[in-house]
Formats: sequence, structure tokens, C-alpha cells
Amino acid sequence: MYAYYLWFKAGHIAFMVTWFAGLFYLPRLFIYHSEADDPEGRSRFTLMERRLYAIMTIGAVLTLVFGLLLIAANSALLSIGWFRVKLILLVALAAFHLRCRTWIGKLEAGYSNKDTRGLRWFNEIPALFLLLIVGLAVLKPF
Repeated sequence: MYAYYLWFKAGHIAFMVTWFAGLFYLPRLFIYHSEADDPEGRSRFTLMERRLYAIMTIGAVLTLVFGLLLIAANSALLSIGWFRVKLILLVALAAFHLRCRTWIGKLEAGYSNKDTRGLRWFNEIPALFLLLIVGLAVLKPF
């Protein structure tokens, strides 16, 4: 299995990029959706959000699959401090992902708020996760 380790790592990174692309863009769609005034525009944003959520969920699942293959190929990772912190961050990121699904339903049900400051801050959360997770994986600080 270790012979495929680099292939697993490449798949893990490629699908992580797909997942994060969705995590970066979906909250931005929430802002636009919340500010939309016309029913046709709101309907269009709902469709875009649902499709993007499906794509990023596929990216998340495949990131998980390749991550589990990496752990299976090198179970020693589980005993390393930085990796354990990375796993905790990934659980929190999965919660953020699921929270995005909640926002889709809320907006589809008619939520509208012209004060989008909260959503604009929500939009920045994936960048923080990306910096922390990649920083841990590359720097391996402990």
C-alpha cells in the first residue's frame, strides 16, 4: 500500500483544492443571494448554491477517502501532534461545510438581510482553516 502513498497524497491534495474552491465561493453566493431583490434572482442563486454544494461535497468526500488511504498507508501519522491538531481542524471544517447547507435552506426559505456583515465574516472562515491546515502539514511544528 505504501507504494501508492504519493498517488494517495496527490488525490488528497487535488480534491482538497476542489473542496476549498467551493468553500471559498459558496459563502460569497450567500451574500449575493441575501441582497437579491427579485424572485428570479433568488431562485437562480438557490440553484447555483445547491449545485456548488454538491460539487464541493464530492470534493470533501474524496478528500476524506484519500486522507484515510494515506493514514492506512502510514498509520504512524496518528501519533504525531501536528497531525492530530490537523484532524481536529478538519472536523471543525466539516462542521463549517454542514453549516453552509443550513444557510442554503435558510436563504431558499426566504431569509433576506441587506446587512451582510455577518455573512462577510463567515466568508473568511475557510481562508483561516486553509492557512492553519496547510501550515501544519508543511511546517510540521510539533
